[in-house]
Amino acid sequence: MEEWIDRVVKHDIIKSGLVLVAAGTRLDLTHMKLLEQHRVDFSELILLPYGAELAQRPPIKSMQQASSYSKGLFDDIKRTRKVPLMDIKNELIPLVSEIASYQSVFNLIELIKAKGEYTHQHNIAVGVISTMIGRWMELSESELTLLTLAGTLHDIGKVRVSDELLNKPGKLSAEEYGEIKLHTRHGYEILSETVGLNPRAALVALQHHERADGQGYPLKLRNSQVDPLSRIVAVADVFHAMSSKRPYHEALPFHEVVTQMRAGAFGELDSKVVNVFLEKLFVHLIGHQIKLTDGRWGEVVYLNPHDDLHPLVKVEETFVDLSQIRDLHILEIVL
Repeated sequence: MEEWIDRVVKHDIIKSGLVLVAAGTRLDLTHMKLLEQHRVDFSELILLPYGAELAQRPPIKSMQQASSYSKGLFDDIKRTRKVPLMDIKNELIPLVSEIASYQSVFNLIELIKAKGEYTHQHNIAVGVISTMIGRWMELSESELTLLTLAGTLHDIGKVRVSDELLNKPGKLSAEEYGEIKLHTRHGYEILSETVGLNPRAALVALQHHERADGQGYPLKLRNSQVDPLSRIVAVADVFHAMSSKRPYHEALPFHEVVTQMRAGAFGELDSKVVNVFLEKLFVHLIGHQIKLTDGRWGEVVYLNPHDDLHPLVKVEETFVDLSQIRDLHILEIVL
């Protein structure tokens, strides 16, 4: 057993449909005992020396390039009133797809959080998260390619909203909020006029703030009336927005974002998309160091199949079952 300690798992270790150890985890004695209990055949595992690169370096440079491209794209569209579709497909979308392929999910989520300038980082992040969800939902390659493009361009209508309003700190007035909401109609108009673009991309720009119960905007459509790609982008949009620091609010803690998404606090999202997204997120939580709301640090070692938001956590030499302590939560994930 000792020869496997400190090795790094290249792929998720799955037994009976349950992820025991997530890809990228550095094995310790606790992991080894768990794998033995589930009778995992170690000869079938791909384990790397600690410190070895798994699939690639974190795509920091690609994220910076993509965000910079997004800013330049907005400036160009404001000036020319045209969307350079071929340039976007050839230059921007490959960057977004590359970023979304990074296998360490929580490191990726931390990387794409908006911490300073929001609008253009948000455009790329929604494209990335939408692509991740699309892969997890096993969309066809053609659907996935369209989803990446539509997710990245979902807020293109904001080119017709002033930067002063987009970046305004503090609460918006009803009139200002009404102007912001027009970005969905603006986006639809801009993308509908773009030659060679699949019309569904324009629908995503129009519909990504619609909600399943008909309480969204601009048309108050219900779930069955909303394009499936729009429903995916809506989930990605909410998750990134709530996880990021914005001009008028701080980033919410992880457990609050997840809890409120499930409770419909940001509007009723497509339940199937939310479930796939959050289930996959929690699978990748295994093996991560986390900080609890009481200030202690620990490592997630096992997911509660009936309550994934409250897993089993190893804190020093003891185990804490968060499902049994309802006022204790995961405050942040340590990368």
